[in-house]
Amino acid sequence: MTTAYDTDLPRNSANFRPLTPITFLARAGEVYPEVTAIVHGPRSWNYRQFYARARRLASALARRGIKRGDTVSVMLANTPAMIEVHYGVPMAGAVINTLNTRLDAAVLGFTLDHAETKVLIVDREFSRVMKDALARAKAKPLIVDYDDPEFSGAGERIGSLEYDDLLAEGDPNFEWVVPADEWDAIALNYTSGTTGDPKGVVYNHRGTYLLALGNVLTCGMGKHPVYLWTLPMFHCNGWCFTWTLSAVAGTHVCLRAVRAGPIFDAIANHEVTHLCGAPIVMSTLLNASAQEKKPLPHIVQFATAAAPPPEAVLAAMKAAGFNVTHLYGLTETYGPACINEWHGEWDALPADQQAEKKARQGVRYPVLEDLDVLDPETMQRVPRDGQTMGEVMFRGNVVMMGYLKNKASTDAAFAGGWFHSGDLGVVHPDGYIQLKDRSKDIIISGGENISSIEVEDALYKHHAVAAVAVVAKPDPKWGETPCAFVELKPGATATADELVAWCRSHLAAYKCPRHVVFIDIPKTSTGKLQKFKLREMAKGT
Repeated sequence: MTTAYDTDLPRNSANFRPLTPITFLARAGEVYPEVTAIVHGPRSWNYRQFYARARRLASALARRGIKRGDTVSVMLANTPAMIEVHYGVPMAGAVINTLNTRLDAAVLGFTLDHAETKVLIVDREFSRVMKDALARAKAKPLIVDYDDPEFSGAGERIGSLEYDDLLAEGDPNFEWVVPADEWDAIALNYTSGTTGDPKGVVYNHRGTYLLALGNVLTCGMGKHPVYLWTLPMFHCNGWCFTWTLSAVAGTHVCLRAVRAGPIFDAIANHEVTHLCGAPIVMSTLLNASAQEKKPLPHIVQFATAAAPPPEAVLAAMKAAGFNVTHLYGLTETYGPACINEWHGEWDALPADQQAEKKARQGVRYPVLEDLDVLDPETMQRVPRDGQTMGEVMFRGNVVMMGYLKNKASTDAAFAGGWFHSGDLGVVHPDGYIQLKDRSKDIIISGGENISSIEVEDALYKHHAVAAVAVVAKPDPKWGETPCAFVELKPGATATADELVAWCRSHLAAYKCPRHVVFIDIPKTSTGKLQKFKLREMAKGT
């Protein structure tokens, strides 16, 4: 039905512009040109220089024929070039594809072909694997080398020109334009592909714009924060913080590798206010030697996602001077889109009760329209009793456009009008969700569901445990029983019997692991424990 509001108030160029996060850099370059934008080792760039370099890149790509919808893949560490491509590539209308630096050549070759990569920018550290990937791929992109002065290792140049030479071809005053449609793709991120070929998750300008602002709101970032890059920028475009920092004219402090000493040095030297990372980053900080640790200049805000942080780790981080905020999301939701919003009155709770509340995933970002736990069969919301499990589902503007060239997977992910996360959880009476497991990680023993997360939490409370992953082990009597893979802290000792006894003092007997295996637990490039590998190992223990 048409109303007077529809006919008399037309949309036009004065009152409607497509949303895109690259406008954040344009504003920062104009309003805060002298504010430090990027720090890398002894070098730094202000926002005037940052904006000019991004425009040079866009101009150079355009002169070489890159246009709307073309894919520019990058194999880069957390370096200034990685930040610049997040602006220069979309300024040229193209789509940025950040490659996981720890993948093998076969997967990378598949990615280059599936993405139809036109330009590939390669850090010298990763030239060997990319040379192999290119030999496997049908794609023949323009190859650009990036030679980072902070990299001291070996690595050949495999491209036809160097990154700074490419920038020299471009115009620092390049007149880029916003996309004609905010639904246009801006980024392509591939899932891990543990059960087959990786799926290409497509982000658009609107979604990245909103998620970037959501980070400002949820992480308490005022003007000019100092952000340390412990999170890989290739992971969900750094959870969109690559664009967030420009919105608040903050400083990016680059870090090629996550090591305790350089992290503490950066925090002390640059007065870092914020950083993000998986729980493994927290373990790195907490297990640092006395020589590596330095006094913090203030309370540092640490945002973590992936598996729920164990209560003991959260308490230790608080004692060390880090205020941990637990986030939750997936590649398909542009990174974290759920936050454990903290209430002031919870500060009066005992430490263990505070840690319990911190371990919950929480509530939706302000820029996410809906988040809930539903029965995947009936698509009805589960009761808010903290007990009834269902599947965590999302819907809103920060949910992916879909999987590139994969209609079947896209349709399945969006069945019933929600994005299906595959995570199992409950909703507490206050509306906060809490993950209980991945649907594939739930252990069904004798007809009883056992949450691997609950067993892991119990083991993490043991003083000797540094990391733990619990998976199902086939059992002829019970169907499945919990099998715990444990990594001990340096210098600590514990026996399998001791850890099983510890679990029995914290859990119902049927939930306790029947087997404990001491190993260095395999992890993904973003610090997640690789349970799919452990499941195979459990079959043989």
